[in-house]
Parts: sequence; C-alpha cells; structure tokens
Amino acid sequence: MPANLSDLISVAKGEMSADLIISNAKIVNVFSGEIEYGNVVIYKGEIAGIGDYTQAKNVIDLKGKYLAPGLINGHTHIESSMLDIEQYARAVVARGTLSVITDLHELTNVSGLDAIRYVLGEIRRLPLDLFLMAPSCVPATHLETSGARITSSELRRIMRWKNVIGLGEMMNFPGVIYRDNSVLDKIDLYRDKIIDGHAPGLSTRDLNAYVSAGIYSDHESVTLAEASEKLKRGMHIMIREGSSEKNLEELLPLVTDKTYKRCMFVVDDRSCFDLLNDGDIDAVVRKAIRLGLEPARAIQLATINTAEYFGLKRLGAIAPGYMANLIVVDELSNFNVDMVFYKGKPVAREGKPLFDIKPSNVKRPVNTVNIKSFRVADLKLKAKGETSLVIQVVPGQIVTKKETQKVKIENDVIVSDILKDILKLVVVERHNASGNIGRGLIKGFGLKKGAIISSVGHDSHNIIAVGTNDSDIYTGIREIERLQGGIVVVADGRVLGSLQLSIGGLMSVEPMETVVAKLQHLKEIASQLGATPPEPFATLSFMALPVIPELRLTDLGLVDVTQFELVE
Repeated sequence: MPANLSDLISVAKGEMSADLIISNAKIVNVFSGEIEYGNVVIYKGEIAGIGDYTQAKNVIDLKGKYLAPGLINGHTHIESSMLDIEQYARAVVARGTLSVITDLHELTNVSGLDAIRYVLGEIRRLPLDLFLMAPSCVPATHLETSGARITSSELRRIMRWKNVIGLGEMMNFPGVIYRDNSVLDKIDLYRDKIIDGHAPGLSTRDLNAYVSAGIYSDHESVTLAEASEKLKRGMHIMIREGSSEKNLEELLPLVTDKTYKRCMFVVDDRSCFDLLNDGDIDAVVRKAIRLGLEPARAIQLATINTAEYFGLKRLGAIAPGYMANLIVVDELSNFNVDMVFYKGKPVAREGKPLFDIKPSNVKRPVNTVNIKSFRVADLKLKAKGETSLVIQVVPGQIVTKKETQKVKIENDVIVSDILKDILKLVVVERHNASGNIGRGLIKGFGLKKGAIISSVGHDSHNIIAVGTNDSDIYTGIREIERLQGGIVVVADGRVLGSLQLSIGGLMSVEPMETVVAKLQHLKEIASQLGATPPEPFATLSFMALPVIPELRLTDLGLVDVTQFELVE
C-alpha cells in the first residue's frame, strides 16, 4: 500500500519517525549529475526526504558508499534469458535492475494472450516492476508462421490492463512506411501513448515517414551516423548492449552534453549466462564507464532518462516522493552492486537475492511443439544452378549480409560445404503442424560436423537448425519435439547434449544456475564441433528474424528483408 500522504509529509518534516534511514551515503543525484553526501529517509516504501534525519525504526550506515536509483531496463525480452520469470527476477534484481519494460512478444508469438497473463500473474509476487508494451507484431510479418495473432481488437483489450504503458516495438517498418491498414490501425489505437520503434537502417524520407507515425524510439542503430540521424529526427536512442547485439562502443560518442537526455541503455536480449556472470543493465553501465563515460551520466542513462521517456513517475531518481528503489555501490568506477532495496526493503546483497520464491498456481504455456510428420529426404535443398543465395553472419551483430556463392552439389542436391563454411540452414514450422519447411544456406557458423537445433527462432519461434548434414538436423528436430522445446546438439546421429525449454519452447522450469550450467556445456560441445560464434545459440535464433536486414530464413522460405519479400 502507498504511504499515507499526511504521514509521508510528517516524516519529511522530521515530525514523525521513518521506517528506515540510509545514512552517510554518497547520493548520485541524476537531476544535477552531482554527488551529494547525506541521509535518505524512507517511509512505507517511499523516499520522504534527503538531509540530516535521525529518527527511524532502522538505520543502515553506508559509511561513505554510493547510493544510486534502482536501474531500469528500457527494452528487453525476458524470454531470451531462457529463464522462467521468477528465476529471471533472481538474476536481474541481484544486479540492481528493479524495473523492466518489455513487450513479451516472444512468448506471445507462441501462446498469445495467455502468455502475457502468465507473466503478469507471476510478476505480482516478485520484487521487480514490469511495465508492458503491448506486442505490436504478433506475428512480426506475413513472411513467417507464428503460433498466435494479436489484432487491433486484442490490443484494445490489453490497453486496459494494469501497467500497460504503450505499444511495443513496431518491427513491421515496411507496413508503416507503405501504409498497411492493419499496422496503422494498431498505431492509431496507441497514438496517445508511447510507441517503441524498430527501424534498422532507415534513413532520409523512409525514416521521416516512420517517425511521423509517432514512433519515437529505436534500439536497432548499429552505426553512429544512423543513430545520429534518428536522434535529429526526434527519436530517443536506446543504446543496446546484449549478448549477441553489441552497439555500445560504436554509439557511445553520441552521448554529449547536448544529446544525453535523448539516450538510454537497454540490453534487448541477454542470455542467462551473461546475467549470472556479467550482469544486466549494471554491466552496460560498467562498460560505458570503462569506455570513458562519466559515471553519473552513465547512471542517468540507466535510470532517469528511461523513466522520463516512458512516463514512469516516481521512478529513476533519489528524491522526495520517489519510490525507494535503490542500489548501493562501493565504487562508481567498477560499479559492482553491493545492496539492493525494493520499495525500501533489502532484496539482494553481494549479488545474491534475499527473497524466496514460492510455488505458483499460475498455468504455464507448455506443450507448444506441434510438428507435421516428415522424412529426412524432405530436408533436401534442390540445386537450380551452380550458385545460390547464402546468409552471411556478421560477427557481433544480428544484421546479416546477402551473398551469392558457388555451392557444393551432389545428385542435383545442394549439400553443406564444410571447407567453405557454407552449411545447411533449416526452419520447421512447429505451431500448427502445417508441414512448412524453409531450406537455405548460411556462412559463418564454422561447424565441421554435426548440427545445432533450437526451438528459439525469433520472432515466431519455429524450430531452426544449422548443420553439416540432413541426418543430424533431422535427429535434432525429433529430439526438440520429444522435449517439447529446447536446444539440442547432435553429431553422428547421437544427441550430445540438450537443454529443455518447456515453457513455450523458450524458457526453462529449472533454477538459473542449472540452466546456465547446461547452456555452458552445450556451448562447449558446439565449440568442439567447430562453431565459431561466441553465442552460437543466440546467433542462430536471429537467423529466422525477417525484420532485420539483409537475408533471413523462415518456415516459408528465404526472405530478402531489404525488399521485404520471399525469394528463391
């Protein structure tokens, strides 16, 4: 319950005892960019004041440590952690993230509104604020098959739900700039709210057209020039540093005294391994400081800037009337979070959560893998000449390059060419048992034998596989079906390792530490088979995303994203 206003004012005036005083703190003031020294007085989860307060039931003496606002992740996909929501909370709260903004479109693409209800039901019992951006693109495009469809009618219903603050990333940028009526209807519904963008590579008149629809943020800039143009056209720039999408170093020069209020830090997609071993938004702040950004400014980009863009009143700062979501840091230079307070109560210490997770009765979205029976022979890719289109992986990015390569052909069928690192890529529809199978080629994975198979394939999350031969790919797909979702590594017809992801085929029911250990084991196996991407499973998952240039593969076939059409 919020504090009684009269009582809160009485505490602020020093006339009434507080619940907690955090004393002798170096307070990071995100409004002025200064460091203040003083005490912070807290009543019923809210900050009553800053100053020389002494009257409280409890006192925590920081002895000169830094006190900063709780971190806010302005754009993330919880599902990419592969953790169930309570395990995700354990991971990020311990690192100082106390508010997340997400559209849940990964799980929603699989299970529709039931997926959203599931997460919102679970989050109520956790010390983490979740603000929902209604998923705008379920499915993301007409170029793939998803498990659900969110229409304008559903979006109108979602708008009335608690903590829904806007419309999630509008990935269908061609639908905006070419005025698709169904896309424009969704935007019209949310014209008076925040609408997040997703505009990779858009510039000049196309960018003007996209922004004119009232879309005022973007997290897809990969060059400084791209981000600068978008900022000048009125967009807030989400500087992204995820597990496979790393844009911080390139975009950090955009942050100046003139522009910093239009910038914020996000992770977009961050693996459970990175959450456990490196952190969440705290890791982005830490790296930004290491790259030369002044610490107080880095904290502004992870707190108040995000709160003000999304209209999150009373979050993102240490000031009277703000929620007591706070973190304690020994030194700003290394930004290691020591203590975490959620609404004035300690919830983590030294990277370990202090809250218990109780069993839940909320129904999980499970049993979501539904494949039409097929044979190994159905995976064949027939040759139509000596050359073929090939998806070229770009290291450290989720964009790809479209290339034409001379391919290896046996009996009129294209096969993997291990010497040239041209491997088979397959996407199998797994929601409606339609029998759709997309077949293509990819360069940049490095596998020398075997295959990697996953039910995580952004954004529709059909089964995606890369391999050196059809037999191992087939074996892995069948294992995914048996597990009802997961990641599998296969070689010589044997399953060498697996991680079950039974919640929507995206998230595990196991503890974070177990998931991380299994994922790390799979990475080691994949590396032994020759896989070269540092995050092979995350990289593979994005190869089916038909809204990021240049070339992708979905269950319907190869997609030329620059033309936004299926190609031979």
